[in-house]
Amino acid sequence: MERNLPLRMLRLGRLMLVCLACTAAAEHAFYVSPTGSDTASGASPDKAFATITRARDAIRELKKQGPLDGDVTVHIRGGMYDITEPIRFGPEDSGTEDAPIKYVGLKSEVPRFNGGRRIAGWQRYKDDIWVADVPDVRSGKWRFRQLYVNGEKRRRARTPNEGFLRVAGFPDGDLKVGYHTDCQRFEFAPGDIDPTWRNLDDVEVIVYHFWTDSHLPIKEIDAEKNIVTFKHKAGKVFTDDFTSGGARYIVENVFESLDQPGEWYLDRKKGVVYYIPMPGEDLKTAEIIAPVTPAFIELKGDPVTRKFVEHIRFMGLSFAYTNWHLPPGNSNDQQGSASVPAAITLTGARNCVFVVCTVKNTGTFAFELREGCQDNLFASNMLTHLGAGGFRVNGGTQKDHPLHRTGRNEIVDNRIGPYGEEYPSAVGVLLMHTDGNRVTRNEIHHGWYTGVSIGWQWGYQRSVARDNVVEGNHIHHIGQGLLSDMGAIYTLGVSPGTVIRNNLIHDVDANHYGGWGIYNDEGSSGILIEKNIVYNTKFAGYNIHFAKEITVRNNIFALGRLQQLSRSRVEPHQSVFFENNIVYWTEGELLDKNWRDTPYTFYFHPKDSKGTREVSNTFDMDWNLYFNPNLSLDQVKFNGLSFEEWKKLGKDKHSVYGDPGFVDVENHNFMLKPDSPALELGFEPIDAKMIGPLR
Repeated sequence: MERNLPLRMLRLGRLMLVCLACTAAAEHAFYVSPTGSDTASGASPDKAFATITRARDAIRELKKQGPLDGDVTVHIRGGMYDITEPIRFGPEDSGTEDAPIKYVGLKSEVPRFNGGRRIAGWQRYKDDIWVADVPDVRSGKWRFRQLYVNGEKRRRARTPNEGFLRVAGFPDGDLKVGYHTDCQRFEFAPGDIDPTWRNLDDVEVIVYHFWTDSHLPIKEIDAEKNIVTFKHKAGKVFTDDFTSGGARYIVENVFESLDQPGEWYLDRKKGVVYYIPMPGEDLKTAEIIAPVTPAFIELKGDPVTRKFVEHIRFMGLSFAYTNWHLPPGNSNDQQGSASVPAAITLTGARNCVFVVCTVKNTGTFAFELREGCQDNLFASNMLTHLGAGGFRVNGGTQKDHPLHRTGRNEIVDNRIGPYGEEYPSAVGVLLMHTDGNRVTRNEIHHGWYTGVSIGWQWGYQRSVARDNVVEGNHIHHIGQGLLSDMGAIYTLGVSPGTVIRNNLIHDVDANHYGGWGIYNDEGSSGILIEKNIVYNTKFAGYNIHFAKEITVRNNIFALGRLQQLSRSRVEPHQSVFFENNIVYWTEGELLDKNWRDTPYTFYFHPKDSKGTREVSNTFDMDWNLYFNPNLSLDQVKFNGLSFEEWKKLGKDKHSVYGDPGFVDVENHNFMLKPDSPALELGFEPIDAKMIGPLR
């Protein structure tokens, strides 16, 4: 697969050159401009349409005259295009392989599609607080939960200003039930929540517990018992994690807490918005925008009837500001914020392309690929300041019609982050029921939860999530200490053919537990993990909860703070083949939790007398290099044993304890010096030049 990488990059480069040049070689051309008119012909720059929608309709009219004899290019001039609803494309808008339809920003110009509305007319309310009238909010036509000043997000008035409040008690005895029990109320410390707050119906409590952020509107408050009850339930108990401590939470959209520069409050009843400017901001000239449109683009085909949206390309376009709210009853409890939609959605789309586009300041994911999406390309895009994640890819399961399957899509050379700014449990790239995708050469950074998540079937049951490749990505500053049970790359379920290769992972932090680098969870099976560099993780650079037949080879795991390698459970099968890796640490445990074996019997071969074999080995480790510069070998413990005792158990028989000879470990240069003992063990140097975006 590595040998194919330059070929894919060449294909991408050629595509970008053709698409961005806006060459006159196109057989059919239309023009769109902010100063155009939808009553014009669109046939030349001086007769440009005003909207993409009108250009789309013109292409439909052109196709009625007969099959297109060449590709169609819509040239989009730079400037601002205000939109209030998604631009929709159906099967009738498709091109062909020989005659694709392209919507292209003119070279050196940036068309900006604005899904927000400017709020003006600011007047001083009192002290440092300013106020503006928003009639559509008062009439119930508009509601928003984000506000941006000069392109930067401002936060809703909240308590506390810094840090968190803590759940003080559990009136329903939550600690006696399973952690996944729905809970609807908790006890708060006196003064933390006030029943006299203005418009209590609009106040929102956000609880950070386990690996989710629950968003809970208040139903009622018992002021005598200090108990708050919510309009709907949260999907987990109100503890931080599996311990008994109360969960952390904040309270947002509280008028009485409007007391810090950069904070704002929306009064829906009065239809006004309050804001405290940041130092130096002039509200008479500042661009203050609240989002309106729920999404930018929707490609919608019908996979079962084989009416696909095909061969449409979008290049060099910029999109900003989407508005979305959790529906009633949804507290955002699905893992990875999987119930949150996207700004650009594809269903039944094939061979469509988004290249060199920008998506920013969203209340949702950037892209979502739903049922029946195959062979689409997303390359060299900038996805930044996202309410949720960058990509959510999901399709039919083994129980659904085969044409609902989603796969073989490429997510390559994108920059994703910061993300999770509205829903912190969102994932940078979330691959759910989908197969054969390639997530390569991306930078994924500054998220509050997992970077890349693969699989959506818990335990050892059939899954369509297979043959996914996550390769050459730079994933860093993940978790940031907010949630638990996460990793830079996370897998779950049976996933044969899946490869995690040549990724650079660093600076992974969690709240209480689970800031891992690569994390095999919930029956992960049949996965190859090789040639990755992982360092500066709170917990282990590599972690197994429970898994089957994972191959982990030729990786560098370095500088875990509390652990280096971790495994939770012993099961009656081989969990991992851990070979030819370098493990370098200066603090924490080398092998944490359960690195033991338990004898078991399995069916081996029908030619044997009984067909069974009894073994005691549930994991293999060999040909590895271990080193801690602060410890001599006799001070190092391998799951509580000396190195020699560990080897007598059949583990690491050929492994070595010694300095790997990194070029500059203090500056995280993990290239090997020519005399490295790792090379003598067969370790292949990892080329960091093949990691991260090309552009």
